[in-house]
Amino acid sequence: MIKIEIPATSANLGSGFDSLGVALDLYNHVWMEEADEIDISSKDDVDIPTDESNLIYWSADRLYKECGKVLPGLRIIQENNIPMTRGLGSSSACIVAGLIGANRFLGSPLSQHDLVNLACKIEGHPDNTTPALLGGLVTTAMENGKVYSVSVPVAKNIRFGVFIPPFELKTEVARKALPNEYSRENAVYNLSRSSLMTAALFSGSLENLRVAVQDSIHQPYRKKFISGVETVFRMSYELGSYGTYISGAGPSIIAIIDDTLEDTFNKYAIPHLESKGITDWQFRLLNADDSGARVYIE
Repeated sequence: MIKIEIPATSANLGSGFDSLGVALDLYNHVWMEEADEIDISSKDDVDIPTDESNLIYWSADRLYKECGKVLPGLRIIQENNIPMTRGLGSSSACIVAGLIGANRFLGSPLSQHDLVNLACKIEGHPDNTTPALLGGLVTTAMENGKVYSVSVPVAKNIRFGVFIPPFELKTEVARKALPNEYSRENAVYNLSRSSLMTAALFSGSLENLRVAVQDSIHQPYRKKFISGVETVFRMSYELGSYGTYISGAGPSIIAIIDDTLEDTFNKYAIPHLESKGITDWQFRLLNADDSGARVYIE
């Protein structure tokens, strides 16, 4: 049996819609082995599909088919630490786990680049699956159905303060809220800020982040789905956030801070929200993960 560790991911980073993503040190764990039947279970109380519709199994089966093989069955045990449908890459983690496990069982016929492309085909966009595979801060672009990407480490002093609400937001709902067309001004606005975001996180130039997270393409249209969003944004800046943004499609919200603000956010973030009537949110302080998904032999 193999054990696969897959990091959470945060996509878009405000301005980098469908192109920027970062891996974070919050992990799902998946144990897998080949079997003659489907045997899927969970180590926690998260409700998961236990048949062919399970995304880990489905992704593994997809890779087998891509290689012209038949998957007879799998034994899968899941440990689900990444909150589901919260904008932190839970579905991408399942896809990546299934692909990595299946590739391992077949003798690794697919390269890492092949896995990046297949994961993107399954997910529909590369900004979560690619950092889950590669780790680090990842910039991606699509050309003729293929993913082109570069992963760089995040500056060591940067932390990601994750505000996780008690409600879900499905990606398809958040996507339907977006316009079909944007003005040239909107495009230039986001292009300049996404470039600034990459350079700022890599170099540690925190003073640029307040501008780099600004966005005119997706966040203004998704805020209506997140109750309390303006209060969370305002409170995070009051506590010292350098840049705050909606993680992926939401509803989680991330404040980018440095290591000197760890105690402040750990101590005051949730009490400040509760004082404003926003309850049952969670707060997690995370680092960037520079390694991506990993496989261990059990």
